[in-house]
Amino acid sequence: MTKLTNMTGEASVFLRACQRQSVEHTPVWFMRQAGRSLPEYRAIRAKHDFMTISRQPELCAEVTLQPVRRLGVDAAILFADIMTPLLAVGVDLELVEHVGPVIRQPVRSPDDLRQLRSLTPEEDAPFITDAIRLIKAELGERTPLIGFAGAPFTLAAYLIEGKGSRSFTTTKALMYQQPQVWHALMNRLSDITITYLSAQAQAGADALQLFDSWVGCLSPADYATYVHPYAERILGALRATGKPLIHFGTNTATLLDQMRDEGGTVIGVDWRIPLDAAWNVIGAEHAIQGNLDPGVLLGPWEIVEQQAKAVLRQAAGRNGHIFNLGHGIYPETPLDNLLRLVDLVHEYSAELAELAGAQ
Repeated sequence: MTKLTNMTGEASVFLRACQRQSVEHTPVWFMRQAGRSLPEYRAIRAKHDFMTISRQPELCAEVTLQPVRRLGVDAAILFADIMTPLLAVGVDLELVEHVGPVIRQPVRSPDDLRQLRSLTPEEDAPFITDAIRLIKAELGERTPLIGFAGAPFTLAAYLIEGKGSRSFTTTKALMYQQPQVWHALMNRLSDITITYLSAQAQAGADALQLFDSWVGCLSPADYATYVHPYAERILGALRATGKPLIHFGTNTATLLDQMRDEGGTVIGVDWRIPLDAAWNVIGAEHAIQGNLDPGVLLGPWEIVEQQAKAVLRQAAGRNGHIFNLGHGIYPETPLDNLLRLVDLVHEYSAELAELAGAQ
């Protein structure tokens, strides 16, 4: 296993937690930590749109590094959009403000699959690997970098629906009515995802996260048929990178037993299930990431403190917990709550560990 070491030669607290090793405090990072909750990010966004930032390695590196400098989190995560690999292979889409990705030619038939060619990262998305090298040069051995990609189900849902959806009726109709198209689409997306994440690992990312925003709309039976084989194939292929693999999906409380068996090192959980209950399903052989409701951070500090401490108590000082939110930071989140939360996680988890060691 690749280990990022600090100035003392010891593996970083984040990577040790991924491997369920002993840590001096629980590591913490936040999904969407590089974003509109930070004033320095808003200053950059006033001059550049999202895709310009993500496609210019210097800007991407700066935005990725901002939360590490400002918040003191234990890991950086690459600033990129989940649609980046689809754009890279030529899918005609637009990122519309307050709407999200809009696909101009949705995938609804075998002929529509032709727009999904193979990904060649060094030709199609060199800005991603260039940004990773810049970020790693700045981070050095102090803080690990997480690379990430959207999982095939979420990408497929966007491609089929043409944009975000609440019901995913068009996606499910295609799954049931044209299973051959569905499985062909998922195979192509799996190939793209493996190539994309492998390139990030080779460029220097220290861990990889597979992010499935919409998969919680499926029943366990449908997940087993239409998603599980592809998640298993992707994570199985990525084990060759030697990097910790984080598998996260929203609203997946009923799917955790299947996700557990797909090959991830760390299973991310959202706030819809208590952390200890989720860990009982996942099992002690896996690390766990989560799981404060990001909406809690919109409240007063007293509520944030109360609920964050509850999450840490549910972890009970067991090795392998990475503190995170159950989804991304909301733009309206008070910066002070984020700053205080990082300190709280570090300090309170250290207190719990000390108490557990004294017993």
